[in-house]
Amino acid sequence: QVQLVESGGGLVQAGGSLRLSCAASGRAFSNYVMAWFRQAPGKEREFVATISRSEASTYYAGSVKGRFTISRDNAKNAVYLQMNSLKPEDTAVYYCAAGLMVGLSYRHRDYDYWGQGTQVTVSS
Repeated sequence: QVQLVESGGGLVQAGGSLRLSCAASGRAFSNYVMAWFRQAPGKEREFVATISRSEASTYYAGSVKGRFTISRDNAKNAVYLQMNSLKPEDTAVYYCAAGLMVGLSYRHRDYDYWGQGTQVTVSS
């Protein structure tokens, strides 16, 4: 089992940047595929980005590709989301997720563990 705690959210103006962090505790962090999802008020949870166990592969939602970068540090049991050129439509609660599936996935049901989320608000 793994416990996930997100941090780094906040209020930023459009065009600005934020870096989210997700600290994992528990065993064998490197066994998990990691991902970020987000949920805006009144909307369903949506996929943002995912990264493979070895960091060799990443996959992004079209809405964030080229602006967001996911990375991980297995030695520190952490995953990050660097968010640049933020837009008001990026406003949401951002969740870190961990899964044991084979390969990468954009489906939230494939992930086994979730953090509590961190709020990101982008003002226009």
